[in-house]
Amino acid sequence: MDEYVNAQERLFAIIDIETTGLSAGKEKITEIAILIHDGRQVKEEFSSLIDPERKIPYYITQLTGINDQMVTGAPKFYELARQIVELTENATIVGHNVQFDYSFLKAEFLSLGYDFQRKTLDTVRLSRKLIPGQTSYSLGKLCNALNISNNQRHRALGDATATARLFELLLGIDPQLDSVSLKGTAANFNRSMVDKLPEKHGVYYLYNGEGNLIYVGKSNNIKARVLQHLNNNTTRKAVEMKQNIMEVESVICGNELIALLLESHEIKKHQPVFNRAQRRSNFIYGLYHYIDNEGFIRLKYSKIIDELSPDYAYASAMEAKEHLFYLTERFELCQRLNGLYPGNDACFHHQIGQCKGACCGKEDAFSYNLRVEDALERYHFDHENFYVFDKGRSDDELAVIKIENSVYRGFGFMPAENLQQDPFVADDFIQYYADNREVRQIIRSYLKKNKVLKVWDF
Repeated sequence: MDEYVNAQERLFAIIDIETTGLSAGKEKITEIAILIHDGRQVKEEFSSLIDPERKIPYYITQLTGINDQMVTGAPKFYELARQIVELTENATIVGHNVQFDYSFLKAEFLSLGYDFQRKTLDTVRLSRKLIPGQTSYSLGKLCNALNISNNQRHRALGDATATARLFELLLGIDPQLDSVSLKGTAANFNRSMVDKLPEKHGVYYLYNGEGNLIYVGKSNNIKARVLQHLNNNTTRKAVEMKQNIMEVESVICGNELIALLLESHEIKKHQPVFNRAQRRSNFIYGLYHYIDNEGFIRLKYSKIIDELSPDYAYASAMEAKEHLFYLTERFELCQRLNGLYPGNDACFHHQIGQCKGACCGKEDAFSYNLRVEDALERYHFDHENFYVFDKGRSDDELAVIKIENSVYRGFGFMPAENLQQDPFVADDFIQYYADNREVRQIIRSYLKKNKVLKVWDF
């Protein structure tokens, strides 16, 4: 049975939006255009300015020409929401870099308490597949190369109309359109499984034809990430994995941190063959320790060494250096022994009384090493005991992570209303997981770079 659905038998909603910025959920839509296409021609056209209920940044006005005066008196998104739902019902959303437009629509609807779900088709990916060799696949340059006129660049209706013309050209090349080719996947792979995957934070599991788990991954958009695997022909291992995928399962996690923790646990538990083969690229630098000729434990950061397991891992050299300075100061370690002070004399910390003199013979290795071991084994967070509360899998739920005595205890999901009563009620919902350096590193790094709803010390 053909895995594709003939484009002539489908309904498409070709969409373009203009916004106040680039971040869905934080920024707002200022203009929208929707062209309903039946696979042959545009059957219906809708466009409108939208009052974003906030100031439009100057650089956005320079780009789009849309200013505050233009949207004054325009309908707000909630006034158009029903019409957008009805227009796009039973249609596939088509756009040039469609995830940008689609993510803004989903965020706007989510703010109204509505889960907007539609299939999507990306003309960027279609163009790369069907019109290879172009110098650029941006809408403007691609249209110029293909002689598609657009006199209203960076306006919703102009870009949507140009995208419709591009879409029709792609239809002419291949009437059975799909932004992901299933060529090269397992013969009996069922595409409908992917269509049903959630577009949310979570963990996904890929199985082969014998039912063996071959890969575990996490994503902020499970469906989009699995589709990337199915379209990945960049390496021999990627093609090999694609050819073995037969079943897909997923677990919604509510937020990225929970997804990272669950992914780490599942990989360690199951050790899927393609996870063992992959190099994790989240952390580039590591902190290592070694013993010098005098018996002192020294700390040093460098790029990740494949053969060694780092005590800590970091996304950048700056993050590694800052953390080494922090550990050195907090545990009264020696700057010179840790490579943070040049020369062979007493380090600067000793001169101001924060180093006990390991660098100048005034402290023995045994006493000094106790503090280094404390820094490596027991310190991981700014506080020893705390809960992390963040978004759950639904609006009335919270995700909670527990750290006790600097040890990761696990995570769970709880009714949001329970938090108002007593934070310790979270213990009733915690599912306990094994503590290890990697999960502590994941939590520490995530909390440093991202905002969560609440960190509650106890």
